[in-house]
Amino acid sequence: MTRWIDRWTAERSRHPALMTLAAGMAAVAVACAVGVVVDHRTLAGEAIWLKPLNFALSIAVYSATLGWMLSLLPPRRRRPRRIGSLIAVLLAGEQVIILLQVVRGRRSHFDVATPLDSALYSTMALMIATLWAATFVIGVALARTRLADRAQAWAVRSGLLVSLGGMLVGVLMTQPTAEQRRTLHGHAVTTVGAHTVGMPDGDGGTLPLTGWSTAGGDLRVPHFVGLHALQVLPLLAFLLGWAARRWPQLTERRRVRLVLLGAAGHGGLTGVLVWQAERAQSVVHPDGVTLAALVGLAAFLVVVGAVVLRLPERPGQVTAGGTPLDGAGRGHGRGVHATGPMP
Repeated sequence: MTRWIDRWTAERSRHPALMTLAAGMAAVAVACAVGVVVDHRTLAGEAIWLKPLNFALSIAVYSATLGWMLSLLPPRRRRPRRIGSLIAVLLAGEQVIILLQVVRGRRSHFDVATPLDSALYSTMALMIATLWAATFVIGVALARTRLADRAQAWAVRSGLLVSLGGMLVGVLMTQPTAEQRRTLHGHAVTTVGAHTVGMPDGDGGTLPLTGWSTAGGDLRVPHFVGLHALQVLPLLAFLLGWAARRWPQLTERRRVRLVLLGAAGHGGLTGVLVWQAERAQSVVHPDGVTLAALVGLAAFLVVVGAVVLRLPERPGQVTAGGTPLDGAGRGHGRGVHATGPMP
């Protein structure tokens, strides 16, 4: 038990507010999972506790990742850490509103049926806009910080950039649908915005756990994929660093190029999924055009990745294991553990 307490104390020290929020959201996620099992109410075609469950998990992962990223900054950079605390407050507030609406049996998003519903939805919208701006400021701070591992540094920067793009997909969900626009002329509306394209939210069947539509387009898919570049790209950099210890030719320069290629691929996939959803096409039923786009993207990544790995390195480059390379990128002899030209 003492070891676990010590481990938690060390992790919490990265950013107390964000890491505490991550732990709290993990506990909320467990409670919401119980709610999914014991409470059989549905809302917009899905279990009423499914949305707070998904948000709790997402907030937990996001908070922990951002807390780790902020720990990479020098101790003297206090302003980004304060902004991290603001983000923790915003995310906690958003989850509180979602839970409040579940207890009331109301939708937390798009619901403007009553003054209270409208006020809560508007408050969340303001929170999310502030969250986006705060994340952008942290991204700028991290972009201006030099890290020991350049591949990891570019993974953090590009992950934040793609994640910010994924957040912006949420703006598309707030726009009135064609049917809502027709109703807006001279009639009161109860809902403004939707995550499903081509049909009302919840119609036509949904995927388990995620609640994504199986019959129409669903903007939550690219929103999810883009948002989690924040975890995927640093993980890619970590795996490349691990592989570099076993494959001397995987130098820091090549790892940086592969991370940037991964960022381009992740951003491209997010774009294809937005395009697919906007055409009212379910992610589980792609047509030939969508499949061609996905195959083309995969082929691009494979070809460019192969070129990156075959490009010769400058003589004197050092591998992750400290072995100098010749002009063809082959390791030879023994060298110091360093990256850059040999003295």
